[in-house]
Amino acid sequence: MSEEAEKPVEYNLEADSELRFELEAKGEKVFVELKSGFAELFGTELVKGKAYEFTTGAKVAIFTYHGCVLEVKGKTDVLYVAKETPMVQYINCHAALEQMREIAEEKNVQGPIVMVVGPMDVGKTTLCRIFLNYAVRVGRRPMFVDLDIGQGCISIPGTIGAILVERPASLEEGFSQQAPLVYHLGHKSPSSNDALYRIIISKMAEVTLEALQANKKTKASGMIINTCGWVKGGGYRHLLHAAQAFEVGAIFVLDQERLYNELLRDIPAFVKVVLLPKSGGVVERSGASRAEARDIRIKEYFYGHRSPLYPHSFDVKWSDLKIYKIGAPALPDSCMPLGMKAEDNMTKLVAVQPGPNLLHHILAVSFAESIEDDVIQTNVAGFICVTHVDCDRQTITVLSPQPRPLPNVILLLSELQFMDTH
Repeated sequence: MSEEAEKPVEYNLEADSELRFELEAKGEKVFVELKSGFAELFGTELVKGKAYEFTTGAKVAIFTYHGCVLEVKGKTDVLYVAKETPMVQYINCHAALEQMREIAEEKNVQGPIVMVVGPMDVGKTTLCRIFLNYAVRVGRRPMFVDLDIGQGCISIPGTIGAILVERPASLEEGFSQQAPLVYHLGHKSPSSNDALYRIIISKMAEVTLEALQANKKTKASGMIINTCGWVKGGGYRHLLHAAQAFEVGAIFVLDQERLYNELLRDIPAFVKVVLLPKSGGVVERSGASRAEARDIRIKEYFYGHRSPLYPHSFDVKWSDLKIYKIGAPALPDSCMPLGMKAEDNMTKLVAVQPGPNLLHHILAVSFAESIEDDVIQTNVAGFICVTHVDCDRQTITVLSPQPRPLPNVILLLSELQFMDTH
């Protein structure tokens, strides 16, 4: 790499174009500064004269409506200016949602509840972020619900979550994660426990729809819902179930005409279904890079992203814990007690005996006070990771975001694991 390439390079962008770059190499950093004009990243405005830092894994598209000059310093894997971008269509959708919010505010009725759907790697999370950022920039307070358990952008993978969005996402850290509402699934894909996924979607819908009513501003602002990239078979049935449970009024379909036409056929006519193109900057990820992204999410939960967090490590006696997993192995119907169905088994709490089997596993700390509560429909307080198991002393060592003692003793086992190499 010559010294020449390390010098800052200026890019002069015309109106309605974007600078796209990717950063794959480990340990590399790229700094971007807005020199003049106006620019935004996924709906968050860039501040003039501030150097923004991007690290390994960054996939960036900085867009300008009016034209701007950007200075880039550092080595990228790919970097180009794109003149073809769907951003104008996205802002038109935002404008339509904003009209609906104005009417909702005037009449004191429910604002728009919209769902973003599409196959894997078409930019669903990014489109949600754009819609949310545009909404808060005009003074709204929408709710964001993330049903994508594979990546988990509100909490960690293996969960669904909801937050109230009150300010634009920061470029480096994303949306503020204050007081999220989180439900535990404990798997990387809904297909591992369809029955449980349906139940927690229904519960999330019930709680968030009620929360929207609590405040006039939030009620008018409505809700943006992100979904999984599994859109065939069982995944498609989950989309229909979510649309019904959340009383969705509009569905934005990214980049798949087949899904768009299926939804037109199966969704009630009063729900608007809109087909949108994906951005040319969207990058398809391999299974390995998706797994790596999951590990990074979990690491950030414990250690923070740019602002470092300092998790606590302490021992807990086995006798002080009640550990369960949700879902017993399926039995053939002929072996089931009378009147029970196979899927009832998938929502059963099964006690887990502590031991070496827990090592590196994530455990969700339930808000449930006792096993008599409906544990699977109770949201979780947070997560711990088992870093050591001592069978002689009958203790486990856990990594926890807060100091001892644990806020609760009912823990739910997740299939997700995290190797703490810190």
